Amino acid sequence: MAQQVQGVIARAKGEPVRIETITIPDPGPGEAVVKVQACGVCHTDLHYREGGVNDEFPFLLGHEAAGVVESVGEGVTEVAPGDYVILNWRAVCGQCRACKRGRPWYCFDTANAKQRMTLADGTELTPALGIGAFAEKTLVAAGQCTKVDPEASPAAAGLLGCGVMAGLGAALNTGNVGRGDSVAVIGCGGVGDAAVVGARLAGAARIIAVDVEDRKLQTAKKLGATHTVNSRETDPVEAIRELTDGFGADVVIEAVGHPETYKQAFYARDLAGTVVLVGVPTPEMRLELPLIDVFGRGGSLKSSWYGDCLPSRDFPMLIDLYRQGRLDLDAFVTETIGLGDVEKAFGRMHSGDVLRSVVVF
Repeated sequence: MAQQVQGVIARAKGEPVRIETITIPDPGPGEAVVKVQACGVCHTDLHYREGGVNDEFPFLLGHEAAGVVESVGEGVTEVAPGDYVILNWRAVCGQCRACKRGRPWYCFDTANAKQRMTLADGTELTPALGIGAFAEKTLVAAGQCTKVDPEASPAAAGLLGCGVMAGLGAALNTGNVGRGDSVAVIGCGGVGDAAVVGARLAGAARIIAVDVEDRKLQTAKKLGATHTVNSRETDPVEAIRELTDGFGADVVIEAVGHPETYKQAFYARDLAGTVVLVGVPTPEMRLELPLIDVFGRGGSLKSSWYGDCLPSRDFPMLIDLYRQGRLDLDAFVTETIGLGDVEKAFGRMHSGDVLRSVVVF
């Protein structure tokens, strides 16, 4: 039987979000209804509100979430009612050319729920990243539910659903950071700080955090950066070279998504080093580099989408590290808030004084 719950809706571009009653249908084949316990406020949600993703308003926002499966539809075997799960937006199909080649983290046909959640008047909602978790309950594809250790805090665990996983994966998966490597991270927001943590987990010898805000650099240092560079005061390329014996870093992770910082990343890496773009650019941005430099420096220029993660592999492993005290996910939770505080959290996001505000139900 369909249920009515409260959720955070963005009705039009730039308008403040508001809480409205939404209808959750019973799960159909391959679907699950999840009772949400916590959901992080991610910059992507703000992009949706501002019309920066698409114009399929109204949106049901929220996607960095953990909760408990309440019910499942026909044919669902991977999760069952009562399972504690992290929601993901990369439910792999197992059948596309990437999956069949053993690269499911690149899946080209990821799944979402077929049915739509609606407003009380029947208006269909577009769930953010196919999840829509700023709500007491949400409907997703069962493959979007990844079962993890139920002892993990929902506020911390849910952050693996997007931003923290993106940063960790940029270092661990895309960048393939190894023991003894030198790593530079440009941009120390939530994703960049997670990349710092990922580099530390991988055993990097030098981790250089770069940002224009000293406050952010101090946070990065607490999370594992060995050196910091304020690029408002110092040329970051020269500073990174100085800190790496004049060579440049083995891996440079760009977590801003801007042409200027990407150029800095390109020239701050060692010959045959790796640049990883995990910051999200806007459609109008253009990059210009001398092609001879691209050719002559060798190495790899990579983009990291969701940290090239495979949720079924990475989420349980990272939660195990969290439970062992080796991955401090709690450090990313700046504040816990209520469902009615999401608009204020967007404002705090602009000021740059939070890693994550997390809605707790």
